[in-house]
Amino acid sequence: MTVHFIGAGPGAPDLITVRGLKLIERCPVCLYAGSLVPEEIVKAAPEGARVLDTAPMTLDEIVAEMEAAHAAGQDVARVHSGDPSLYGAIAEQMRRLDALGIPYEITPGVPAFAAAAAALKTELTVPEVCQTVILTRTAMKSSKMPDGEELATLGKSGATLAIHLSVRNIAHIQRELTPLEAYGPDCPAIVAYRVGWPDEAFIKGTLSDIHQKIRAAKLTRTALIFVGRGLGATGFIDSKLYDAAHVHVLRPKRKAAAS
Repeated sequence: MTVHFIGAGPGAPDLITVRGLKLIERCPVCLYAGSLVPEEIVKAAPEGARVLDTAPMTLDEIVAEMEAAHAAGQDVARVHSGDPSLYGAIAEQMRRLDALGIPYEITPGVPAFAAAAAALKTELTVPEVCQTVILTRTAMKSSKMPDGEELATLGKSGATLAIHLSVRNIAHIQRELTPLEAYGPDCPAIVAYRVGWPDEAFIKGTLSDIHQKIRAAKLTRTALIFVGRGLGATGFIDSKLYDAAHVHVLRPKRKAAAS
């Protein structure tokens, strides 16, 4: 039997993939991260399914549930928010399953940064302004950041930064990024709160004032911070992709019309 790690998306129940939903609908055991995954999604589990919120559970307790289901010949839907590959804490679960010889598969989900960009009607890669997006976080109570991944180092690139799990560390983010030439105090910053949920909210500002705006809104968790010159950029060039002069194999050079 198989454990299915499923990305449920950022919050809106209809942003889960078709594959992910079908797996939940047929698995007799469903373990979900209740603090971030809407109950509406796991209500799709079959009647009589064992459905557990893993928010109060330890890693040992979660793996014990998977092991018991495997011994009983049952598939498990292990439902995570967003996409499991980003801050999903699935590596440690997979390591335990490998040691136990329990097979597993992963179904990707819509990550919060993509859902936020869609809601903001923003392209994160703007021609000749920004062509790189860095997904990162800052160290607080969680594990420390590896050497070379500090904000001051990553920020030298001038990339659009999507900073996860760090809304309570906004003062540190300001201190690290404001002095950098690529950003500066007038650089756009956007906080995306509970993307995809009914109380979704966006706070727009700059590095100089975003801290005060977050404090005024009393946001302390479940928020993603974007920083970058490409956010809301105007006056940029059109990409070459659809330029009439740009010739490629699917759009060969057209012959001049006969006079």
